[in-house]
Amino acid sequence: MTTVRIKLQSVEIDKMNEVVDRIKTIASGAGIPISGPIPLPTKRLKVTTRKSPCGDGAATFDRYEMRIHKRIIDLPANDKILHNIMRINIPRTVKIKIEMVD
Repeated sequence: MTTVRIKLQSVEIDKMNEVVDRIKTIASGAGIPISGPIPLPTKRLKVTTRKSPCGDGAATFDRYEMRIHKRIIDLPANDKILHNIMRINIPRTVKIKIEMVD
């Protein structure tokens, strides 16, 4: 049986969780079993910069970190459900990828 894998990726975890909740409500309303959301490891991008623009003075640094959160949702292929999922309003900070998996 063919399944649909939905991959979500975002810097803002709250907005990503809202999209996941909408997908879960659509699937549960139709009575389709859903596998997930499966959390994947969070990628942390760290950048350290020197505070002083000229390089003189005390060696003080600013540390910035960006966290990229990822989730995977698997559900059986159903045209009506996929159509409803594709109509969801997704924020710009959330990347979504839908693919068919055998």
